[in-house]
Amino acid sequence: MAESTSLLFNPHTYDPQHFDPETRRLLRATVDWFEARGKRRLIEDYRSRAWLADFLDFAAKEGLFATFLTPASAAPEGDDDRRWDTARIAALNEIFGFYGLDYWYAWQVTVLGLGPVWQSDNAPARERAAELLTRGEVFAFGLSEKTHGADIYSTDMLLEPDGDVPGGFRATGSKYYIGNGNAAGLVSVFGRRTDVEGPDGYVFFAADSRHEAYHLVKNVVDSSKFVSEFRLENYPVAPADILHTGRAAFDAALNTVNVGKFNLCTASIGICEHAMYEAVTHASNRVLYGRPVTAFPHVRRELTDAYVRLVGMKLFSDRAVDYFRTAGPHDRRYLLFNPMTKMKVTTEGEKVIDLMWDVIAAKGFEKDNYFAQAAVEIRGLPKLEGTVHVNLALILKFLRNHLLDPVDFPPVPTRLDAADDAFLFRQGPARGLGSVRFHDWRTAFDAFAGVANVARFREQADALCAFVETAAPDEEQSRDLDLLLAVGQLFALVVHGQLILEQARLTGLDEDLLDELFAVLVRDFSAHAVDLHGKDSATAAQQEWALGAVRRPVVDTARSTRIWERVEALSGAYEMAP
Repeated sequence: MAESTSLLFNPHTYDPQHFDPETRRLLRATVDWFEARGKRRLIEDYRSRAWLADFLDFAAKEGLFATFLTPASAAPEGDDDRRWDTARIAALNEIFGFYGLDYWYAWQVTVLGLGPVWQSDNAPARERAAELLTRGEVFAFGLSEKTHGADIYSTDMLLEPDGDVPGGFRATGSKYYIGNGNAAGLVSVFGRRTDVEGPDGYVFFAADSRHEAYHLVKNVVDSSKFVSEFRLENYPVAPADILHTGRAAFDAALNTVNVGKFNLCTASIGICEHAMYEAVTHASNRVLYGRPVTAFPHVRRELTDAYVRLVGMKLFSDRAVDYFRTAGPHDRRYLLFNPMTKMKVTTEGEKVIDLMWDVIAAKGFEKDNYFAQAAVEIRGLPKLEGTVHVNLALILKFLRNHLLDPVDFPPVPTRLDAADDAFLFRQGPARGLGSVRFHDWRTAFDAFAGVANVARFREQADALCAFVETAAPDEEQSRDLDLLLAVGQLFALVVHGQLILEQARLTGLDEDLLDELFAVLVRDFSAHAVDLHGKDSATAAQQEWALGAVRRPVVDTARSTRIWERVEALSGAYEMAP
């Protein structure tokens, strides 16, 4: 049992010894708080849509948000525990997802709300944010609008110069779909000046949800998550409230999303892990027609596929952390791996839940299970911080440089050190994606060339390179986003496989599990190739290539049986206290 469960988060055995003492204490304290609360109370809070006051009181008492979300540059002198450390932030995301996305959401939008502040040179605003965190306050990110969504070019939050306050403004306008808008001690709000045209008129400023000119309209969702609509009416914006102006405000918006969207992948992992314990335990103890449900071959296949997909999600996300933490002005590879975590890992999470739901069927609807909320909440993650389509389109910008034109980089080690990831708040202008370069993806595959399905998938990856060189979409097809997204799915699989293999080498993952996982990826690549073949605008050459890229995974019944035994060992490995 230890071999299978050690790859998944298990509250009963969780001991993150790879972190420093205070990080370990806070992570374990968070787990213990949820476990003491119990499953019944957790589910009842979810169903009753209760605001998260008890949880936020716990977080404030422990200094959880203040410790994890205050960068070293804003920490009190001598406080080495406060830093922005992506590795431990990822660990906390996973824990929150495991117990309920409502808890994660309050934390996630606090991360987003802090982004423009920590990128700002406004020292009083930074000090104010650090003090609010110390007091246990949450934050909000006022970017999206009801009419324009997250189209920041078209914001209707207008700032008029305040004739009574030199350098000040009066802000009027609405924001929509803003998490924590009901309680945030500081809301980072994006708007534009009425007296300056174009990008030079953009402004990011800090607002207080308790101010009399801040009007909370409603919660736009039926949930414990408070996803607000609010309106500012002649809200006074003093010079001390201004975080960014002009193009720097635009860059701060996009760079904040770069930081925040990374959190979605590990939240989805936590959701899937809890749901998997429930699903495997239920299926293993269910008898139909005189046989255990898990004796049926299709059930074993679905649960095994779900398990290896989940392991792949974890491997990819853990490795992506290393690139985030190693990033700098001359190494921006994270700009590819970040949207990958957002769209690929979260959509894998949907597949994991669906595979398990096919097995447990009606059990997945029952109100006393975690699975019922997992099946709902897993859907939201691919749709937050930019849709799957938006992130696939972003990924495509890196396709040629990644596949065809590698350059040398120093090896990136595992980054679990207690360091402050300062570069994330000085990313600079949000442009120049075409100049981002990558190391050779083939190196990761070469290290596992002896694993049958890694070699089989490598054939498909090499075929994609040939496609880009000989049958890539022409200028007219480049306007057909439907076709391009199909190509993007194929490219995403190659990147997904690459980081999985890099992490497998660093962690010594056994080859049985890797082989079974890549059998799934081979099938996925073939399915996306067939999808490309059927696109309306696909040329004859592209259609021929697509069918030629279809491969059958290497079948090894003994290997699959060994992996199934690991899945089966999850039965009863964890159950939350009532």
